[in-house]
Amino acid sequence: MKRHAGAVLSSIKIDKNAEKKISIQLYMALRDLLLTGALTPGDRLPATRTLAQEIGVSRTTVIDAVDRLISEGLLEARVGAGTFVSEALNARLVPKPSPDTSDAVTVIPRLSHATRHAIPDFAPRLPHKSQAFVTALPALDAFPMAQWAKLSARHWRKDRDHITGYGEPFGYAPLRRAIARQLNASRGIKCAPEQVFITNGAQRAFSLIGGMLVNPGEPVWFENPGAIGARNAFIAIGASPVPVKVDEEGLCIDDGLARAPHFRLAFVTPSHQQPLGPVMSLSRRLALLKAANDADAMIVEDDYDGEFYYSDQPPPTLKSIDTHGRVIYVGTFSKSLFPALRLGFVLVPEGLVDSFEKVCLTWLSGVPTVTQAIVADFMDEGMFATHIRTMRQIYKKRHDTLMAEAECLAGRLDLQPTSSGFHAVGLVTRTYDEDAIVEKAAARGITTVPLSRYSLSTISQRGVVLGFGSSAPEEIRKGIQTLNEILPECCTR
Repeated sequence: MKRHAGAVLSSIKIDKNAEKKISIQLYMALRDLLLTGALTPGDRLPATRTLAQEIGVSRTTVIDAVDRLISEGLLEARVGAGTFVSEALNARLVPKPSPDTSDAVTVIPRLSHATRHAIPDFAPRLPHKSQAFVTALPALDAFPMAQWAKLSARHWRKDRDHITGYGEPFGYAPLRRAIARQLNASRGIKCAPEQVFITNGAQRAFSLIGGMLVNPGEPVWFENPGAIGARNAFIAIGASPVPVKVDEEGLCIDDGLARAPHFRLAFVTPSHQQPLGPVMSLSRRLALLKAANDADAMIVEDDYDGEFYYSDQPPPTLKSIDTHGRVIYVGTFSKSLFPALRLGFVLVPEGLVDSFEKVCLTWLSGVPTVTQAIVADFMDEGMFATHIRTMRQIYKKRHDTLMAEAECLAGRLDLQPTSSGFHAVGLVTRTYDEDAIVEKAAARGITTVPLSRYSLSTISQRGVVLGFGSSAPEEIRKGIQTLNEILPECCTR
């Protein structure tokens, strides 16, 4: 393919009916672009033939204008390379005038009622940088990039309809089949591929579910403390979040019923409560299913890191014991593969399949087909299962390193045991200031998150969340040493 390098100068307009000669108009237009910084030193101009075609003038006219600018030192011609903006132009740039705001009126557009009320309630997003102790970030250093690159190359060589078109509205069919098989084999969920809908990440799934099922002002149960991204998604659509207590058995159903017996939807993380970590007990699961059935409500189960468990058996899913079609299961590849995929999925009860299909067909934008196809092959060819097993071992080692090293913090920052995932909670007594821990750790290059950040309303626990998924054992050791050094400075007694 022939390459036409150089800046696109479509802003140049030539008036062929004007008294001023075309060559002068072009010269002045180019000169203005150069002197106002629209073109910067080192930028390459398109070839004279290309520029002539783009603005509809003769090549001779372009050559005349370019030669004049070269003679002025604003452009320079390099033999065999082309024409470039002169490096000497920096000294001649016309400073941009400061805007006169004395009489200016700043118009602030009116926001929607939902947005105005949602913004104050939004929780800030968590940091996502590979360092101790960032949460929700997998071990990117251990991802099998070579295998991924081979699969990518395979699909980028396919026909253009496959890789550049809009794709299938419900998701790439082979990926939907692969997910259904994976859920059946590893999570005990019996489902059909037609119940699986592919989304741009779990966050998009939550927004989709909220928009379809919850009217503005309707109550939605949320674990307190609980997942920040999902909470923001439901707040954005105008739902009324109801903070429900969490204990060692998970969501406290009695507390939820006391606060909002006629709830529209409940959001839970039963396999690994976010962020405290307990697995919801069977009695609580059954009680939640009964409460939803009684209230004619739905349940969103966020299984964000269910693949990574350290015991012999994985924690069960709520969806696997749902007999009345009340549970909507949401999964993501952000933790199992990597976040930049922006790939999630929703497994809906049979009674919602038609509604989801209609929404996807009419207005929902899909995920790039090539991304879905690569993941489908990654799963079908056994690479996904191998990767999950490898990552379990890596996270187990990092988990054990964290727990062992953190023994020196006992009595000040007590790490709670966890059986899955890649974060742990360190609880502190009232004599320690969790915000001070976070601030002083950040000053030393350590990321921690206060429990209060996950809370809709005041909770009794105080502490910080420590992620270990993206940190190598040596980095974890150094991070614990840093916390050991700063904790005395955070004691208020």
